[in-house]
Amino acid sequence: MPVKIVTDSSADLPEELAKELGVAVVPLYVRFGEEVYRDRVSISADEFYERLTHDPVHPSTTQPGPQDFLEVYRKLSADADGIVSIHISTKLSGTCNSALMARDMLEGECPVEVIDSETLTMGLGLIVIAAAEMAKAGESMDKIVAEVKKAIPQIHLLALFDSLKYLLLGGRIGKAKALLGSILNVKPIISLKDGEVVPAGQARNRAKGMDKLFDFAENAAGIQDLAVVYNTMPEEAQTLAERLGSVFAKEKIRMSRVGPVLGVHMGPGMLIVVFREK
Repeated sequence: MPVKIVTDSSADLPEELAKELGVAVVPLYVRFGEEVYRDRVSISADEFYERLTHDPVHPSTTQPGPQDFLEVYRKLSADADGIVSIHISTKLSGTCNSALMARDMLEGECPVEVIDSETLTMGLGLIVIAAAEMAKAGESMDKIVAEVKKAIPQIHLLALFDSLKYLLLGGRIGKAKALLGSILNVKPIISLKDGEVVPAGQARNRAKGMDKLFDFAENAAGIQDLAVVYNTMPEEAQTLAERLGSVFAKEKIRMSRVGPVLGVHMGPGMLIVVFREK
């Protein structure tokens, strides 16, 4: 029987790709006041960003509960040799903890390996894709787990924010607080280090910020997978992807959209380049 791959909605895996690869995606939750939505299930990205920019209530997020994972694990375990469950950084969410609790509740029905990716959005997504491709090829659970752990330090992410307002409101700003004193209208640039948000510079405007995202990929020693991620400006993302075609085969660049759960903290106008080095 095959190994099954599980992730959470913070991976921002395009729905069609998750289905094609057989990846089970456990949604996180978005809350507007008393209204609670399952990420991308009961609220779409379009609906969410409309509310984010117009609703006076600022949303919050919550990780899936152990029961959410347990239901998925039980369903998959019926015809699986094992389950590899890969999730958003534990420094940014309690999602991994819920997955670990569900694993223990499964009581040996099927081996489950829960892995902290130390990243998010398509940084997590690229790791999940690699694991799912190995699972489809019939690789063993041990080999998939080893490859996932090897991939984690190979992931590099750089994000251009329109504003740090949402990161501050959501309490996920971490060491990026260092950028708060920046001149108004300067565009913050953020990265991740050891699973935590860290400052990576700033740009005078979005065009300069896009140049920095391009340089980030161009200066990489070698890239085996690359993604461009956006939330409210698809045309800008497409323009950046076209430019990146000089660095990495354009037809292999993955395009993805930041979903509601990460949108709460990132705000509109987000643009990200993430790659896995060779």
